[in-house]
Amino acid sequence: MTLTYEQALAAVRERLTDAAPAASLETVTLEAARGRVLAQNVPADRDYPPFHRSTRDGYAVRAADVAALPSSLECVGEARAGHPFAGKVAPGECVEIMTGAPMPEGADAVVMQEYAGREGARVEIRRSAAAGENVVGRGSEATSGAQVLRRGQRLGAGEIGLLASVGQAQVKVFCRPSIAILPTGDEVVPVERQPQWFEIRNSNAHVLTAAVEAAGGVPRMLGIAPDEKDRLRELIEAGFNSDLMLLSGGISVGRYDLVEQVLRELGAEFYFHGVAIMPGKPIAFGRVGTTFFFGLPGNPVSTFVTFEIFARPAIAALGGAEFAPAVFLRARLGKPVRRKAGLRAFMPARVETESAEPVVKLVGWQGSGDLVGVAAANCFLVLHPEQTEIEEGEWVDVLPKPE
Repeated sequence: MTLTYEQALAAVRERLTDAAPAASLETVTLEAARGRVLAQNVPADRDYPPFHRSTRDGYAVRAADVAALPSSLECVGEARAGHPFAGKVAPGECVEIMTGAPMPEGADAVVMQEYAGREGARVEIRRSAAAGENVVGRGSEATSGAQVLRRGQRLGAGEIGLLASVGQAQVKVFCRPSIAILPTGDEVVPVERQPQWFEIRNSNAHVLTAAVEAAGGVPRMLGIAPDEKDRLRELIEAGFNSDLMLLSGGISVGRYDLVEQVLRELGAEFYFHGVAIMPGKPIAFGRVGTTFFFGLPGNPVSTFVTFEIFARPAIAALGGAEFAPAVFLRARLGKPVRRKAGLRAFMPARVETESAEPVVKLVGWQGSGDLVGVAAANCFLVLHPEQTEIEEGEWVDVLPKPE
């Protein structure tokens, strides 16, 4: 039975949740942490900010002193980042302050320098300020001991910056899952070889290698499997010590599509084979022993799309992160689209900003074998099964194309 996209995604999530082995852990430095999945909760080691902090250049004042305008105050010092004012602001006084500096004791607001004039030690304030204005309070971002990062989060630049801020020079992360990659087909030849007119170069293995690395996995190229059972079986068995195997091609119902047959002979359990999407309908998902596998269609665009919507969240889950389905964004359709109903379609497109709104238009492509079209795209236009006639200007879903 052919599943819907939602049913197939739910099946992948359920099987990985129920049967995926626990990922092992390792400790890495911050320099090696980008893209890794956090294996520990991280608390704040102190209040953040650790002091009341000015968000503007100006004058630290007592709000009560600037309630009536204009107000003339005596400037008794300066506070800047790394050099706090040592005294206390008394009534009728102020302190010149810079962005990021600690608030002086006694002051409770900052008047921006645009609303003040200074002559010598006297400062005329021309705009009032309420208590707390232009000030970030101590502990308002996080209090000491509060959790600031949680186990299972993927570490990007912002998260690594936060780790550094709370003094985590090293961090526990999940080991990256091992992903075996096996393209199949007598027509597939190595990239460095000059193909004959009826052959194609092995683009799928390189697409998948790059995609696996971006998803947080460790790719393992197994070679190219011919349309011959013994060698195909040998190469599939070589992938059994991986967490996940990605096979491309040979998964449909043609006479020489042998992948399903060989997998079943090896004891594979298939959770589904066929999803109502275009391109990529013949995709299969299952397990042999402890190794999960996806049988991806062999056409390059089908391989790319099915990886993004099914294999990418699976790799994240195998690597200790949450199972996170693809996120669809919204844009206005730039040109009308007409098509037959029935399948959820993922079509290479470009989204650009026009008149302050995102507008998406299909790129020229010739079907699921056209990587030129994918390279020209920055997203996929997503059409749902019931959408057959979509007019220009209607809001539609788009799937951003990962880098």
